[in-house]
Amino acid sequence: GAAPHGRPVVPLPCSQAGVSRSVAVVTAYLMKTERLGWEEAYAAVRAAKPDAEVNPGFQGQLKLYEAMGCAVDSSSALYKRYRLEMLTQRYPELQDLPREVFAVDPSSVCQTPNTEVLYRCRKCRRALFRSSSILSHAEGSGPTAFAHKRITGSAQPCGDGREKCTSYFTEPVQWMEPALLGVMEGQLLCPKCASKLGSFSWWGEQCSCGRWVTPAFQIHKSRVDEASRLPAGNLRAAKT
Repeated sequence: GAAPHGRPVVPLPCSQAGVSRSVAVVTAYLMKTERLGWEEAYAAVRAAKPDAEVNPGFQGQLKLYEAMGCAVDSSSALYKRYRLEMLTQRYPELQDLPREVFAVDPSSVCQTPNTEVLYRCRKCRRALFRSSSILSHAEGSGPTAFAHKRITGSAQPCGDGREKCTSYFTEPVQWMEPALLGVMEGQLLCPKCASKLGSFSWWGEQCSCGRWVTPAFQIHKSRVDEASRLPAGNLRAAKT
C-alpha cells in the first residue's frame, strides 16, 4: 500500500549478502503491486535506501519484466530473445545447449494449434517451424545501415513497397541442434533434402532491413512456404 505521503511502502531487504539481487526483487515487487515502471520502482527503493543498487544484468531483467506486463511468460518472443542473448554470452564455454531453448520440431508432434501458421521447406515440404517461433525485430534504418558495405542483391532494402525483411529470424528448432553445437556460425540446411534454408550466427547477422539481430537464426523467406492454418477439430500429424 501507500504511505501517508503518497509514496509506496518499500519492504527493505534484511540480508547484507546479495544486495543487488535483493534490491531487484523488491523493485519487481513494487512494479507488480504498485503498477510502477521499473525506473519509478527503483527510484522508490533508492529513496528509502540510498545505497541500494541493481547491477546491469538485473536491470535488464527488470526492463524485460516491465515489457512483459510484470509477468513471466516463457512463450513470449521478448523472453525468448532475452534468453538467447544471455546464452550467447556463455556459449563458447558450453558443452551443450539447454533443452528449453529449442522449439519442438513440428514434424515430430501430432498437432499444430489452429492459431498458428506452419512453415515448410519449399523444395521437399518438410515442416520446419511454426509462426510462434518467429522472433520479430524492429525494422532497421534501411540504406543508411549498409553504409559500411556495398548495397547489392538481397541486402538492398526495397523502396517500391516490397518487404524490407527478406528473412525470418527464429528461435532455434530441434532439427537445428546438430548444426549449432561447437561452432559460432554456419549454414542451416533442410534436415530432409539438405537444401540451403539460411544461416545462423551466435555473434549476430544483419537483416535486409538493416537491423542487426543477435543471435541470429535466419531462414530466407524464398526457401519456405506458409502452410494453411489447421482448422480446429481437424488437427493432423505433420508430414515429414
